[in-house]
Amino acid sequence: MQIPGYYMTRPAQNDENTADFERIYYDMMAQDGAAEINYTLTAPKWQFLCYLAEKKNLLLHGSANAAIAEFEPRQSNDVDEFGNRCAIYAASDGLWPMYFAIVNRDVVTSLVNACFHVRSGDGHAAETYYYFSVNQAAFAQGPWQNGMIYLLPRDTFEQQIMEPYNGLAIESTQWASAVAVKPLAKLAVTPDDFPFLDQVNGHDPQLVSERAARNPDGFPWRE
Repeated sequence: MQIPGYYMTRPAQNDENTADFERIYYDMMAQDGAAEINYTLTAPKWQFLCYLAEKKNLLLHGSANAAIAEFEPRQSNDVDEFGNRCAIYAASDGLWPMYFAIVNRDVVTSLVNACFHVRSGDGHAAETYYYFSVNQAAFAQGPWQNGMIYLLPRDTFEQQIMEPYNGLAIESTQWASAVAVKPLAKLAVTPDDFPFLDQVNGHDPQLVSERAARNPDGFPWRE
């Protein structure tokens, strides 16, 4: 069974920059507090962030606020039980948080999005899938802005458990912490750093709300 075609897969990447990513990581961990990373590599920032999310004991959180010293749990608003509680949310993926970092919340009033891994038969991640959408009206008002990715320790977070999808083993990249968390470092990002910028969908929030009420499991409520 195939994943629906409206999901996007992560762009191709290679391992040529591993040594540089490691150097930046160790320099970052040697700093006191959440110092901003001085990123000078030619490799896209999303590749560095994906590397950290997959290889290190870190999670990522995207925000337009560039000066967060400590994250406090806040009540979320989501149709899913895991995502609808008082918590700090972060991702074990480098691309998904960039979406939250660059959306201009002054004009983006509704977000529909997802990120998950499909596991192969031997348990390894075979592919990562994404879906991004904002309220259609936001496109005419400038939906994007610069933002910040915060790198958080995983220690107090728990991972969302997902049921199999059409016989496929699905792993969520969403995590939640019920206690305050201090970031280890942060990385500034711009809309141009987000490789899916031109592939973000638009939706009618009222229609999505009505469809979600009728069928909470019908994500992304396109029809």
